[in-house]
Amino acid sequence: MPRFADVQVRERVCAELVARFGARAQTSLASREQHSHGEGLPDSGLPDIVVFPETTAEVAAIAQLCHGARMPIVAYGAGTSLEGHVAALCGGVSVDFARMNRLLEVNVGSLDCRVEAGVTREQLNAEIRATGLFFPVDPGANATLGGMASTRASGTSAVRYGTMRENVLGLTVVTPDGQVVRTGGRARKSAAGYDLTRLYVGSEGTLGLVTEVQLRLYGAPEVVRAATCQFPDVASAVNAVIAALQSGIPMARIELVDAVQMGACIAYSQLTHLEAADTLFLEFHGAPAAVDEQVVALQAISSEFGGYGYHFAEHAEDRNRLWKARHSAYQALLALAPSRRNMGTDACVPIDQLSACIAETQTDIEASGLVAAIVGHVGDGNFHVGILFDPHDADERGRAERLAAGVSRRAIRMGGTCTGEHGIGLHKLAAMAEEHGAAVALMRGIKQAFDPHGIMNPGKTIPTA
Repeated sequence: MPRFADVQVRERVCAELVARFGARAQTSLASREQHSHGEGLPDSGLPDIVVFPETTAEVAAIAQLCHGARMPIVAYGAGTSLEGHVAALCGGVSVDFARMNRLLEVNVGSLDCRVEAGVTREQLNAEIRATGLFFPVDPGANATLGGMASTRASGTSAVRYGTMRENVLGLTVVTPDGQVVRTGGRARKSAAGYDLTRLYVGSEGTLGLVTEVQLRLYGAPEVVRAATCQFPDVASAVNAVIAALQSGIPMARIELVDAVQMGACIAYSQLTHLEAADTLFLEFHGAPAAVDEQVVALQAISSEFGGYGYHFAEHAEDRNRLWKARHSAYQALLALAPSRRNMGTDACVPIDQLSACIAETQTDIEASGLVAAIVGHVGDGNFHVGILFDPHDADERGRAERLAAGVSRRAIRMGGTCTGEHGIGLHKLAAMAEEHGAAVALMRGIKQAFDPHGIMNPGKTIPTA
């Protein structure tokens, strides 16, 4: 770990930030604790100060001061990350982008927009609704778009619209020494130089601070129809999805919720018309005739695998209620045992390995003696495991850690990745090393080139030597 500012230097930097930003620089314990962790595991790291910039120039000024003082910097969006991304492991400055929440431009003809990093996905869609456009990447949480770019977020609609990697056209980034650089642009493709946009997307705040994001937009579909279909077991549901994808049905969303999670969702979100069975949540987009054709085709395929009990939601309020229940899966699982925490993990495998990977994971869950549930964006081979454990019980936490680590190792063994969308953060460093091997040394070289003093989100994403 690099050597950072000592106590006296930290106090001086905090005093300078308070003098410059006034009430927008906070050293209270309450504010620092709020910014010491995201969702997920209870591990935390307390920053020395929390600053709320309002412009890219202010972010650059913070970076310049911290660079000169060797003061760590940790970016903070909505705090919804699950792998310890926002914990200030070495103290330093937590840069909260909540006040950088302006929609800067919308180009209807070119289907793109530019937003500040603190704009949330729900805010963006509310502000552009009248244009007939929408932004499709939906990780569930109402995350900031800067945070979504930094963690390469994905979600329920990735099977059709892709992830943040495919939907970010360009970025404005403040480098660790306070320079402002712009990558990419509005063009849909470029062959000019290194693709710095893709390098920053998914870098988890370890290379620079994203302050603006240029995004692709899409025309709102003429018809949106959501549905649920239930199955006798997970394997049947996954095999139905594989068959649907092989048949070329252009699904907008295909979500798996296993029986344990479904029981939790029924209780938490009052889905009383459904059973606590393995379930697919589905959504179809397109013209009326096309959607009708997609529904008929998928019903025929699902029936071959034992699918039953189709329920449809066509009105916006009914669809929103259904997807809110899916997005509330994290909270619903916690509600089963309020005294426990949810250790969430994810993995992504080739679609032909998904059924086997989930089956082996379920065997491990049963052997662990813990309550755990599986949900997944199964259309692209990505699934999540929510593991309930007592954070004060070392044995339970150890079993939960081993179960989560086993999910990562299994996915890697099956030709996949230890994370499809959560990112590495703090908790998947060992799996990162196992997955990438010698390539980790190249990543360390990139980190050193971009951030020679190691002040950007230290201890995250790239395993140390």
